[in-house]
Amino acid sequence: MKRLAQERNRKGERGSILAMSAIGMLSLLLAVGLSVDITHLYLAKNELQNAADASALAGASGLNFTQYGIADATERAKKEMNKYEFNNQGVVITDDNVRFARDLSDFDGGPGLSKTAAAAPGIASTIRFVKVITPESPVPMSFVGFVLGSSRNLTAQAVAGVSAPLTNFMGYLPLFLIDDNSLSTFAPGNLYTIRSAPQNSISPGNYQILAIDGAGGADDRIDLASAVQNPVGPGGYVDTKPGVTSGAIRQGINTRFDDYASGMDPVDFPPDANIKEGITYQQYLAGSPADSQTPSHDGVVGRRVVLLPIMKISEVESGRTTVQIDHFGAFFLRSKVSGGNGGDIEAEYIGTSVVVGGGIYDPFAPPNPGPPIVKPVLYR
Repeated sequence: MKRLAQERNRKGERGSILAMSAIGMLSLLLAVGLSVDITHLYLAKNELQNAADASALAGASGLNFTQYGIADATERAKKEMNKYEFNNQGVVITDDNVRFARDLSDFDGGPGLSKTAAAAPGIASTIRFVKVITPESPVPMSFVGFVLGSSRNLTAQAVAGVSAPLTNFMGYLPLFLIDDNSLSTFAPGNLYTIRSAPQNSISPGNYQILAIDGAGGADDRIDLASAVQNPVGPGGYVDTKPGVTSGAIRQGINTRFDDYASGMDPVDFPPDANIKEGITYQQYLAGSPADSQTPSHDGVVGRRVVLLPIMKISEVESGRTTVQIDHFGAFFLRSKVSGGNGGDIEAEYIGTSVVVGGGIYDPFAPPNPGPPIVKPVLYR
């Protein structure tokens, strides 16, 4: 009798064990599904944040402390964001998604300035920060949609701006200008020779070319098409390079004007977005139809704005091969280099603060005189 009762109890437990197993399996599946969806949300958020970071940095690279820089920063931010896909769809931002501020703290108490407000007279010259806010983007829930909803909306924001004035520079051309002590400073808008023709060398064999990454013409060609990345600042020493090297000089610089030779590739060395020759820097910034020419390859704004070291004439007039840099300046290339042996190559001095090249700020290094030269930095 006792044995029969025990058998009946065991038979009654079979149903409860099956139910508990089913509930446990369901809980396990829900836990796995929740983990998958949460991981998906985490990865999607990172992807969206990376896009916002890149967009804000692109916007900051367009700032030049003028009303034209505000418009350029907005377009760069929008264009960079459009390169990204989120859940196989493009992330599209408008002017309203790009905001501006003079101080980083301005974003703490409000959304910042609109494109129109930031470009107003007296305001554009003070703008140092760009904020990008992405629109809400839905992320579908695959496993736990009945708990969290069929999708979750994600958004991201990032703030970038200009750095402290740089003291050590990268992204400069391997050519130099000469301060002949006739002017106390370089005058904005004036043209200066950045490489002399053979008949105008400053000393025997010295044609204002630097041997930073190598002594060969191919090294100069690459560095002129991209830029030198070895950091140096005022007071630093560099080697000069003898010889005219006219072909390599022309081929390197002219990539910025959509003119390619000797295997130079527009993918690696894109042209400027405006290759119109003979215009001034102000005309370049304004970008009116009469002063604009679109390249045949995809262009990048700012490729004609270059960073150049400046030497005192006493450093180079005796033909020395190692010279000391006095300071750096930002210049605008008005025209490409002509054929043949090449005449004087000239560039317009930019007499305002500008975002160009790269480098670092060292509080213990000698400051770079003149208008600040800065780089874009991601702050938030």
